[in-house]
Formats: sequence, structure tokens, C-alpha cells
Amino acid sequence: MPEPKGGSRQLLPFDLHNPGRVHKRMPTSRCGWVENFVAVDSPSVEALWGDVERRVPAALAAVRAGTPFADPLHVEVLRDLVVLHYVRSLHYRDVHTDSIERARTRLIAKVITQYPEQLRLEALRETGLYLSGPAALGAFAERLIERSTIMRDRESGKLFRTSIEDTFHKMRDLASTRRLEVVTPETGQFLIGDNPALTLCVKESRTIYGMAFGDAQTLLLPIGPKHLLSLGTEDVTLTVPQTFVDRLNAVQVHAAHRYVYLHPESGLEPFVERAAQRRPAGDRTT
Repeated sequence: MPEPKGGSRQLLPFDLHNPGRVHKRMPTSRCGWVENFVAVDSPSVEALWGDVERRVPAALAAVRAGTPFADPLHVEVLRDLVVLHYVRSLHYRDVHTDSIERARTRLIAKVITQYPEQLRLEALRETGLYLSGPAALGAFAERLIERSTIMRDRESGKLFRTSIEDTFHKMRDLASTRRLEVVTPETGQFLIGDNPALTLCVKESRTIYGMAFGDAQTLLLPIGPKHLLSLGTEDVTLTVPQTFVDRLNAVQVHAAHRYVYLHPESGLEPFVERAAQRRPAGDRTT
């Protein structure tokens, strides 16, 4: 929506952590922004993203014109756009962080269990102390692991940057085997969360999200109030009823890190307030 004194468009950000606050309109350029999302060598990953984003405007114009499949390159870039937002997300960052922490914990346990004498000898060499108990061995093993190249790369952010790039290429290859569905609402509007690209399975009355891509029926991304992209089995334009729009919007609310974004005149605030109240921690079903 145009600003009163400018040409930029605006959205209404809804803070799920503070649902009772007054929500003020914000230019789209400020929505979803995360400071230092990639902390090191960011020009490298930004060049990768830019290669997709430069081709997006023409593809989105084709969607709005009702001709998304007229040019195969538009289909390709729209699929890439879905993958890009799946990888460039707070959800992916959390998954990356959790996986590194789990691997670190498993490695410490393995070193203590399988190489206790080597640990004691190394500790004696470095510190002059003979470590006997498992707690002392664990602390020293953690110290050694923290000095490793991979853990230094984690601390600097380099590991996350390379993970994003590698995962984007792998996901793009997987997504290239899927077709593109362009979904429009029969009535109502789509909203978008700050974790917008979501894997999804729909089973009768249950909508489950957040599974691995290979286990999902689709990977979807809202791109505007009247359009949503979904990876499926055929290139097709679909119109879905209000009830299904509500289900997809509820998924966006439940999966969001903190914010969802609405068209300022959508009237969706009461819906978001209700959906926010049903956001149980850890539950990925709506």
C-alpha cells in the first residue's frame, strides 16, 4: 500500500510476542530484516541471492498478469525463490545451530567414552594435571573441540555461511524435480510470517509443517495477499476456498519466529490474535 508521502509499499507487522501492542505500518523494505544474518563473507552469499532476486520482478509480474507458465525461466526463478526463502530464514538458522550443538555434544561423549587415556595424556601434557573423573575429562574434551577449525568457523559465522550456500544448491536441485503451483484465494488474503517458506503435509483435518523436504507434500511460500507458490506435481494455477486460506495463514502464524505481516487493509488482525493464542510450543500441527 502506498505511503502517504512516497511510492513505497507498506505492510502491517504483527508482533506475536506482544499481540496487544499498537501495530504500525512499515515499508516492505524494513519487514523481515535481520541484522548480520550472515556475519562473515556476506558478499559471497548475497551474490548468490542476488542472482535469483534480479530475475524475480519479471516472474512476479507474470504471476500478477496470470501468465506464470508462459516462460520456463519464470517457473525456474519462482521455484528458486521458494528455496531461497526456505534457506534464508530464521528457522534454517535455528536448525543449523541446533544440529551443530547436537553434534558437539555427541562428539564430547564419544571422546570421553572411547579415548579416555588419550585425553588424560593430552591434559597432562598441556596442563600438568592428571584428570580422573568424567566431569574433568568432559571439560577438557570440550576445550579441545572448541579449538577445532570447525568450531572456530562456527563462532565466526563462516560455517553458517557455507552451510547456507551448500544447502541452497542442494535444495535447488531437489526442487527442480517438482512443478510449480500458483495458488490464489477464492476469498480473503494470504499473510506472511518471518519464517515464510514452509514444508507442509495436509492430512484430512490436520495440517503438519516443518518436516524434512523429502517427507513433505509441498514447500510453499506466500508472495502477496493474492498469490502463494507451492511446489507440487504439475504446473498449475489453483484457487482455494477461504477455509484453506485460513489453514495456510494459521500455519504462517504458528511457524513464525516473532512477526507476521499483513496487508494494512486485510482485516486479518483478529484472525492473527486468535491463531497466536493457539501457538503451543513445539507443536507443528494446526
